[in-house]
Amino acid sequence: MAVHPSVSVPGLIPAAAAGDPLARVDTPSLVLDLDAFEHNLRAMQAWADRHGVRLRPHAKAHKCPEIARRQLALGARGICCQKVSEAVPFVAAGIDDVHISNEIVGPAKLALLAQLARAARVSVCVDDAGNLADISAAMTQAGAQVEVLVEIDVGQGRCGVPDVAEAVALARRVQDLPGVSFGGLQAYHGSAQHVRSHAGRAEAASRAARLAAECARALRSAGIPCDRITGAGTGSAEFDAASGVYTELQAGSYAFMDGDYGANDWSGPLAFRHSLYLLATVMSRPVAGRAVVDAGLKSTTIESGLPRVAGRDGLRYIAANDEHGVLEVAADANVRLGDTLLLVPAHVDPTFNLHDTLVAYRDGVVEGIWDIAARGLSR
Repeated sequence: MAVHPSVSVPGLIPAAAAGDPLARVDTPSLVLDLDAFEHNLRAMQAWADRHGVRLRPHAKAHKCPEIARRQLALGARGICCQKVSEAVPFVAAGIDDVHISNEIVGPAKLALLAQLARAARVSVCVDDAGNLADISAAMTQAGAQVEVLVEIDVGQGRCGVPDVAEAVALARRVQDLPGVSFGGLQAYHGSAQHVRSHAGRAEAASRAARLAAECARALRSAGIPCDRITGAGTGSAEFDAASGVYTELQAGSYAFMDGDYGANDWSGPLAFRHSLYLLATVMSRPVAGRAVVDAGLKSTTIESGLPRVAGRDGLRYIAANDEHGVLEVAADANVRLGDTLLLVPAHVDPTFNLHDTLVAYRDGVVEGIWDIAARGLSR
């Protein structure tokens, strides 16, 4: 049925405004506890500074320029992005040092990379000579220059050249081509971040560092300077910073934490607080042992497990549907229709990617609404 021309269709009311109490924020909303967030930023920056390494936080975790600005204000060198399109809102926001910690393949993507390289200092990963030649051609055509890091596989079993000889050969090829310059090594071990035991993570990080160091020595022996070895993540930053091998840390989730990282053993000197939550409302209390909230699969992802309810005993999130989250309610738990609950997402990165804005609060009061400007930019 058509809308009558005399009827005005209302616009979407913002979920929150500065000064609102958290309990009045419309749900489901992604919310950030600023006190915990700022503690995490300071802790990681201090750890990097203590060990004389640069911090280059990974923006794929949050896709939000305001967060990157706050990290840079504390001393971060620049940021990482994982996709070339993801970098666009950050460069547009004035962030002028971006590492694309991934391989970029295809004419459209390389043309965009060249445009970004004309506006900011940009580096990118390679593990293939043909791709390197294509990057060189795109840069030359655009009159741009990009720094190239050879990615080595240090245990992830994903991208990266498999051995030292290939890394040296690819670095030599960089030196022969226009529009590109050799910047060093990308040596990230993603699965090491989620080894649960502290000792196990230390050993995985040590193996990765040894491989990176071996490759750097071979490059230097071949007369190729290797002054930048970048990698590390939230789970391995404690060890990578102190390794004497890495010059740059790419951690991202440390600013927020999530259920998956929360399951790690953080008995070492570096630990972080949960700062990111999904605010949800109890929308149904059909029977004594069950409650339903308005946050399901369209508000958070479950590939790393289900969210958990923070700060409320006797409530357990047990099932996620498209628009609903089902909670198991203990007999002694007090939860009512309309209550708002804070949920800890299991995996921060894809959860951010489901939201347009982030509600930043302190002491239960909203301080600001930040755009998640790179949401959905996965090309």
